[in-house]
Amino acid sequence: MPFTNTKFARSSLLMLMVGAAVLAAIVVSSVYLARSTQSYFADVVRLRDLRSSSADMMLLLRAAEAGQRGFLLSRDQEFLEPYLAATERVAASRSRFQKAYDGQTAVHFPVEQFNELLDAKLAEMKRTLDLAEADRFDEAITLVREATGREIMDSISSLLITLIRDLDERLSTGIQELNGTAGTLQWATVGGGIVIMIVVGGAILVVVQHVRELSHAHREVEALNAGLEERVDERTEDLMQANREIQRYAYIVSHDLRAPLVNIMGFTSELDQTLKSIRAYVLADGDKLSDDQIQQARLAVEEDLPEAISFIRSSTKKMDGLINAILKISRDGRRELKPEPVNLQELLEATAASINHQVTDGDGEVSISAQAARNLVTDKFSLEQIFGNLFDNAVKYKSPQRPLQLVVKAYAVGRTALRIEVQDNGRGIAPEDHERVFELFRRSGLQDSPGEGIGLAHVRSLVRNLGGEITVTSTLGGGSTFIVRLPMDLSQYVRSHGV
Repeated sequence: MPFTNTKFARSSLLMLMVGAAVLAAIVVSSVYLARSTQSYFADVVRLRDLRSSSADMMLLLRAAEAGQRGFLLSRDQEFLEPYLAATERVAASRSRFQKAYDGQTAVHFPVEQFNELLDAKLAEMKRTLDLAEADRFDEAITLVREATGREIMDSISSLLITLIRDLDERLSTGIQELNGTAGTLQWATVGGGIVIMIVVGGAILVVVQHVRELSHAHREVEALNAGLEERVDERTEDLMQANREIQRYAYIVSHDLRAPLVNIMGFTSELDQTLKSIRAYVLADGDKLSDDQIQQARLAVEEDLPEAISFIRSSTKKMDGLINAILKISRDGRRELKPEPVNLQELLEATAASINHQVTDGDGEVSISAQAARNLVTDKFSLEQIFGNLFDNAVKYKSPQRPLQLVVKAYAVGRTALRIEVQDNGRGIAPEDHERVFELFRRSGLQDSPGEGIGLAHVRSLVRNLGGEITVTSTLGGGSTFIVRLPMDLSQYVRSHGV
């Protein structure tokens, strides 16, 4: 369609709004990423402080333990200096460690267990030195050689080493996040610039297109008028065909409804004649009747009257069935369609399962290949009724000379249509009956199966409601192939045709 001034103004305004939105997005993302960078950097600083205090605590404990053992082994007072210096700094180091740990949430550490172990280790070292000051070096060395102090130190080392390893991993992740944030900020800026350039280019294209469309406006209008005439002709032809079908349908309905009505009227007249014989007998009032009159009254009661009532009841039942069939076809056009994605392969397999026992009992087989209909969107309920009727007909009219072979295939026709073939090797349909079988109350071939001739009429009504068409190719005795053509997307068909 050509661009109008309103469209041109809207397109230009849209480009400006997109450009402003991109600039706003760049500013917002830059601020967000800058704050994220600050947050990551603060986390890294806190984690490095915790790692530093953990390493310091490890070094102090190692230094204190080395001084303790050196003094006990050499009895040289100089070894006490590193022990005393280390133990004096433990309290401050512990406070720093606790503060650093409380200031972060990235890693978990059993602080209470660590403090208990630390107090136990300090107490163990102090006890050995107290024994040494009392000149009980042998007892102190024996205490050191026991596993208690070593196990405590190993536990403390294990906890601190695990914490340092976790902190190193988290610091590495934090540095990666910082690099990622910086890279994201860089790409966001570059991407925003590219988008702005695209917007500018788009605005130029809009202006160029506006000018070009203005020059082609007259030809577009002419083409539209020509297309409109074509569509009017198509719709007129569709209406004429629909009118012909309505006339044929009205004739069939009136003819088939008239037949049982004529029967009812005929047997009503017979009832009237029968009642005359009965009335003569009942109203005799004691008068002598002839044997012939008595015999006529008896025949009327025993044979004529029941027969007439039976025929009237049969005709009424047939008329009721015909009316119900007409109502069923009528309801097809009034039911609201519900387009939804349909897995045709699964639907056909589920429908075929309902006739499976009838097919397999006669060594028959059903083959379904409908993978081409993966994007089908249509009314599932209507589709189930369509193929349910076609499958039932295939079973009902199978050939007695051979097992039933029912083959269903689906083909995509372009991007917008679907062709489904339902082929059987049954009795077949004579060429002159190919159209007749789709008419209401009309059947073809040998009438040895129950039915009123509404199945295929119902199917055609359902298929047309889905925007499709159904035809049949068949030869008498050579099987039949029903071809169903449907739009691939019913919702799109409804929108484009205003259904």
